[in-house]
Amino acid sequence: METHQIRYFLAACQTLNFSRAAELCEVSVPSLTKSIHKLEQQLGGHLFRRERHLTHLTDLGRLMHQHFTEVQNALDAAKADAERYENLHKARLKLGVFSTMPGRHLTSYLRALRAAAPDLRLNIWETNCEELGSALLAGDIDVAFMSATGYGERLRAIPLFQEPYFIAFAAGHRFERMNAVPLRDISGEPYIKRLHCEFPSNLSKLGVAPPYKDVQVRYMSEREDWIQLLVSAGLGCSVMPQFLPIIDGVLIRRLVEPEVSRQISIVTVAGRPHSKPVSIAVKIAQSLPWNIEGAQTPLTTPA
Repeated sequence: METHQIRYFLAACQTLNFSRAAELCEVSVPSLTKSIHKLEQQLGGHLFRRERHLTHLTDLGRLMHQHFTEVQNALDAAKADAERYENLHKARLKLGVFSTMPGRHLTSYLRALRAAAPDLRLNIWETNCEELGSALLAGDIDVAFMSATGYGERLRAIPLFQEPYFIAFAAGHRFERMNAVPLRDISGEPYIKRLHCEFPSNLSKLGVAPPYKDVQVRYMSEREDWIQLLVSAGLGCSVMPQFLPIIDGVLIRRLVEPEVSRQISIVTVAGRPHSKPVSIAVKIAQSLPWNIEGAQTPLTTPA
């Protein structure tokens, strides 16, 4: 049996008149009558008894009325739940952000996104680019900001802006007297390695070997605040992206010879249809002037 048969039957039970029941269901009388007759054949007995101008439920009809009322109530509840879920889904976005995404850029983006979609509920998940890629493919997140050096065929990356790398050091270091630091000049320096940094992979794109074999790696950590505190204490230098918020006591100079940068992109799954929130998220990302001065100036600027 089909759901419309149940609906027609319950309307006939309510009105005890096939013409009014057909009008209530917005169908023709023959269509309603045919559906109820088919339902009677499936159930093996008459549901209504028609005597002249009066229509009555049979004993089977009264029994089926109880069951079909429960079925219709369950169907209505399921439909209402589905509509609530759909409305919730339309207003929710799961956004992945790589661990060293520039905070000022992200804040500017979120402000623009809120202006475009004020009712959007945003779930932001922060991790490294490798885990973000896996989460995108698994459907655990909808869209992500990433800075990987490659994405493969299954992910679609839209480039947004370039971010150069700088060398960070404490006041009084010899680098303070330089306007820029050639990469070779960090050779032999005590070094603090940022485990979330994409610096080595960006060097490999330029055909340059990572400098770690030529420095004295003293500390390694995933915590950016700890790294910078160690740098400010004079315990070593560290390579950092330009737009990372820099604490007091840490100075930076641009790396040159070669200049190294990373590409920040907004990434979705290739070929996967965009929901409305994802479409808005991508459109806002593409429309922003990412290189506006106010969003990219580090707290401590090079001389």
